[in-house]
Amino acid sequence: YVCSTWGNNHFKTFDGDIYQFPGICEYNFASDCRDSYKEFSIHIQRGLNSNNHPEIQYILITIKDFTVYLRPKLAVVDGRIVKTPYYSSGLLIESNDIYTKVYAKLGLTLIWNQEDALMVELDNKFNNHTCGLCGDYNGVPIYNEFINGDASYNSITYGNLQKISKPNTKCEDPDETQALPSCDEHRDECESLLTSSAFADCRLRLNLEMYIQACMQDKCVCSGNEDSFCLCSTISEYSRQCSHAGGRPSEWRTRDFC
Repeated sequence: YVCSTWGNNHFKTFDGDIYQFPGICEYNFASDCRDSYKEFSIHIQRGLNSNNHPEIQYILITIKDFTVYLRPKLAVVDGRIVKTPYYSSGLLIESNDIYTKVYAKLGLTLIWNQEDALMVELDNKFNNHTCGLCGDYNGVPIYNEFINGDASYNSITYGNLQKISKPNTKCEDPDETQALPSCDEHRDECESLLTSSAFADCRLRLNLEMYIQACMQDKCVCSGNEDSFCLCSTISEYSRQCSHAGGRPSEWRTRDFC
């Protein structure tokens, strides 16, 4: 079971909900939320890069007694910069020019492309025990994330609830009343990109509709600014998730596309 975030502030929870949340504070991405002993927590901070695209600036992981702080091309463990691959009692950190990966023996794998996309896979012993932007991992979409008792939350309200409050840092919460535009005019284009023959092996492995919706939102947000980040980030994520699910997407990038 995988939770991920990518591109224009898209999130996919462990239970399969896909939503958009444009916050730029530090948030609880996924943590063990049992009352007694918490085995891990993962916080992320997003911001805009020089091209005005959202990307993850840092990831803060605590695993049992370790604290791991990741930035692009930098890993810090318990306050010390470490060389990778780094291995210490049940924790492995690997990195190359493209990815940083963290494996923890307690049942956690984290993969970050050092830019916009982060994927976390958890052992199912954490079922029903997590909280954060990734949801509660109870196998049921919507409930406990976007519907709680009689209350229902939109994705912005839900995201704002996951903020880590830190004294003396100022960051604005995104506006909860802001309605997301309807992006239906982009459906055909997104559908044809994601059902191209390169992804034939992915179709039955993933929920295609969710990625079509995310692609449509990208097209809206980009409003005519057709740079590769806008068009390609959701397609890249679809390809990554397909591989992760055991599929074999064929080469979909071309010289003129992404």
